[in-house]
Amino acid sequence: MKNIIVFISLLAFSQLGFSFDRTITGQVTDTESGKPISGVHILVKGTTKGTRTDLNGKYALKIPEGSITLTFSLSGYQTKEVQVKQQSTINVRLSVEIIEIVEDVEIIEVVEDEEIIEVVEEPVEEMDMAAPLRLEKKALNYSISGKVAGMPAPEPYRENFNTEEYDQINENIFHNPLHKPLSTFSIDVDAASYSNLRRMLNNGQKPHKDVVRIEEMINYFDYEYPNPQGEHPFSITTEIAPAPWNEKHQLVHIGLQGKKLDYDNLQACNLVFLLDVSGSMSDANKLPLLKSSLKLLVDQLSEKDRVAIVVYAGAAGEVLPSTPASEKEKIFAALDQLEAGGSTAGGAGIELAYKIAKKNLIENGNNRVILATDGDFNVGTSSTAALVDMIEEKRKDGIYLTITGLGMGNYKDGRMEQISNAGNGNYFYIDNFKEAKKVFVTEMRATLFTIAKDVKIQVEFNPNKVQAYRLIGYENRMLKDEDFNDDKKDAGELGAGHTVTALYEIIPVGVESEFLKKVDDLKYQKTEKTKASNSRELLTVKFRYKKPEEDKSRLIVQTLKDKPLSLDKTSDNFRFSAAVAEFGLLLRDSEFKAQASYPNVLQLAQKAKGEDKEGYRAEFIQLVQASEILIGRK
Repeated sequence: MKNIIVFISLLAFSQLGFSFDRTITGQVTDTESGKPISGVHILVKGTTKGTRTDLNGKYALKIPEGSITLTFSLSGYQTKEVQVKQQSTINVRLSVEIIEIVEDVEIIEVVEDEEIIEVVEEPVEEMDMAAPLRLEKKALNYSISGKVAGMPAPEPYRENFNTEEYDQINENIFHNPLHKPLSTFSIDVDAASYSNLRRMLNNGQKPHKDVVRIEEMINYFDYEYPNPQGEHPFSITTEIAPAPWNEKHQLVHIGLQGKKLDYDNLQACNLVFLLDVSGSMSDANKLPLLKSSLKLLVDQLSEKDRVAIVVYAGAAGEVLPSTPASEKEKIFAALDQLEAGGSTAGGAGIELAYKIAKKNLIENGNNRVILATDGDFNVGTSSTAALVDMIEEKRKDGIYLTITGLGMGNYKDGRMEQISNAGNGNYFYIDNFKEAKKVFVTEMRATLFTIAKDVKIQVEFNPNKVQAYRLIGYENRMLKDEDFNDDKKDAGELGAGHTVTALYEIIPVGVESEFLKKVDDLKYQKTEKTKASNSRELLTVKFRYKKPEEDKSRLIVQTLKDKPLSLDKTSDNFRFSAAVAEFGLLLRDSEFKAQASYPNVLQLAQKAKGEDKEGYRAEFIQLVQASEILIGRK
């Protein structure tokens, strides 16, 4: 029935005599900053005819003759209407506002095996603007639908199903140090979870709890730790104070700072761009965004660096042989010619990319495959387990892996994270051009240069001081205790200048807590406290790492005394990371959230924002405010 209505309305529209025979162009910018805004929805009011701004905020739209009204809208900005008469150019400035959610939910019925007949001929660069407002059916059997205030009401449209996939996360629980004294995990400097859930929240959608990896949220942000001194390429910082969401508990903050780059003595880079050009990458926020992003990276490379380009769709092929980065126009031309289409032979692409990287290997250089995809591998080697096995074998050649995820609708997050972990690599998610600049300009140069591999952390807790402890996040990075001393066991890598932050929530001795579970005394063995447990030490932190060219690990040991600070005396690092962690507990609706609240998160973050040169912390504060409206008041 809905499809019939669409047909009738479009037919009536065409019979009114409208013809889309003139083009209007312009640019949309931010009122405050004056910077271009990409992805703005531009709609001929009363129709589904429209387009979006490109990465430079520019647009072109064919419109009918006569007087019409255009609406300019984007989540997070005030919608603007402009009447068009004889103008050929219209430039618009949008002002920022917090997304307001209207509570009433509209469920749209799906009609199968019927087609919507489009009467109006669509130019190639234009899109059906109803699509971004469609009801999405989630792969994890959850759905969020609502009307966003200020957005134009959608016309009827064909349903498109969402097949995004996320691995299940079972939160770390509290452990008694008498029964489990050691906590062991691999470091994680990935940040994909934060930018992905930011995309969802900005679209008015509550993230499912398995989208939320709290350690990646925390490590999205930089922290001001001391630069390392001495033989090790790390500095270690520890703090302890009351947990903001549970004043009876304490929060331990562990910060790791990697040695920063010496830009005068950089190793040469041998890079292979492995790009998914399958049909699922055709959206504006996938391949077009990717091509612009990679150009930013190429602009950062030096004359001694090299770039090759491999693509895969139904099959894999080499688009550009290994080329000096100084030949930028040649590299840009190869990127510009890429178009999306076909199925996704990801396994074959990975094989070819590693083959080319090995063929052009630079001894003592930085050899890396940069894979960019929405994760939808469906031809050839496509199971996650098979791909992980392949990548684990390839890393033996000293070739590292960086994965960049893009887009929405069929995004395969779990697969991408597992492949990244297997390939001695990093994992990012790009949701807009600003994030592309952060990944490929601000951070990628350091990411490319690994200063340590197989970095592991093991913490031993003093049972005289700690009744129970819980590592916040890192569920997918947990290791067996015996893995810590096993140099054959793979772990995370650290790039030059990167920071790693980990938080433990602890229940001090003598504190009653609902999270303490009683266990009967053991019959056949004793769990006794040693003499060392009578010291003032709260815990011992041990780090193991290998230099990139070595196979034998090195050890760093540091202790933390039981001398908690009041929360207001802690560093900005402590309080801001605690605010991000508390936000994660709320998004996950964690059983450990206790008295966590959005006002508390905001207060912590606002007071710990610090210098914030790039504005990422300010953006976090805005995201929390929007989330409180979307989630917190329901």
